[in-house]
Amino acid sequence: MIKKCIVFPLFVFLIFLLSGCWDATEPQRMYYVNAVGVDYEDNKYKVYLQIINFADVAKTEVPTGNVAPAEVGYADGKTVEEAIYKLYRSADQEIFWGHIRYLLFSERALKNERSIPVIDTFIRFRETRYNIWVFSTKDSIKDVLLITPILRNSLTSSKLSNPINTTEQESFIDPVNLRDLMIGLNEPSHEISIPYVSVMNNWEDTDGPTEETTFAGIGILSKDGIKGFIKDSNARGNQWMHDETNRGEVTIKLDGEERDYLTVDLDKLTVEVKPLVKNSDSIKFNIDIHVHATLNGFKGTITTQEIRKKIVEQVKKEVLETYEEGLKMDADVYRLSEYLYRSNVKMWKKIEMDGKIPLTTESINEINIHVGKINPGRKTYVETITE
Repeated sequence: MIKKCIVFPLFVFLIFLLSGCWDATEPQRMYYVNAVGVDYEDNKYKVYLQIINFADVAKTEVPTGNVAPAEVGYADGKTVEEAIYKLYRSADQEIFWGHIRYLLFSERALKNERSIPVIDTFIRFRETRYNIWVFSTKDSIKDVLLITPILRNSLTSSKLSNPINTTEQESFIDPVNLRDLMIGLNEPSHEISIPYVSVMNNWEDTDGPTEETTFAGIGILSKDGIKGFIKDSNARGNQWMHDETNRGEVTIKLDGEERDYLTVDLDKLTVEVKPLVKNSDSIKFNIDIHVHATLNGFKGTITTQEIRKKIVEQVKKEVLETYEEGLKMDADVYRLSEYLYRSNVKMWKKIEMDGKIPLTTESINEINIHVGKINPGRKTYVETITE
């Protein structure tokens, strides 16, 4: 009986010691970083932190008042870390980095080797992760971070915070995260394409035009810095050289007076690149692209042979245009060096220069576009497509 009287108070005392997280910060007493923008000017890094309002993330029927969906803080320093510590001094609460969605670099921050210390900082920091998306822009970093998504949705659902959402319908640009970036820079050709973002005024609400971000091309980044940007239509070939492409479109010109243009959806894309080693000085590549097609609105009578021919011509044209734009900036935009490295490392070692093989307009031997099934879509009129 005496033992029970002693053990019970001791057990209760230990429970009080073990319960609770006295050294933990309550979630509502922290600021959460959604995005980080990095610029470089006057020999200093400029760091922008986008802090999101979580009351705007958890949508409820109760209005949140006139609270801004996000605020952007700014500081500069000789290093990124120095700028971040300056931001700590002006923050009212502890800043939490574990929910950061994306990094946005200006063109100046990507020149020379300035981006490498920034990337290294976020990879080494214990709170960040490798699945942070990476983008580039020539527009104002602050302006991009302050843009509110369509219908004033939460910033966590914007195209920059979650670019996978938009690629389901149209895969114009392949998103890149920190893991992809490090692999691309550390393996031949030590270059990688990162999405290029710009600001457009092509949406309106009742108050007038609104600004929205758009994927406008790709930037070619190497360990030595940014090589340049391939924008708009010149970047269209990039989507046909990735198996990750979910769906894209081509607009083709049909023969005849009444049948001007036809837009075709392309999906189920697979890509195969085969290096051809003819001699010690000649390396060429055969590219095979397999796609399925779905027709949209059209009129008149057309044949599958005509459609296939036009798709082949347009896709081949776009692939070559993007490749040649890359050559203008000495960039291996399709990472052909890696294909040779994987299949014939001895030959790659023999001809590589700084991890990349020499490429010319003649390096692509053949581009074979294989159009499989052609889906005529929903039939609302008489049959107008023939085999």
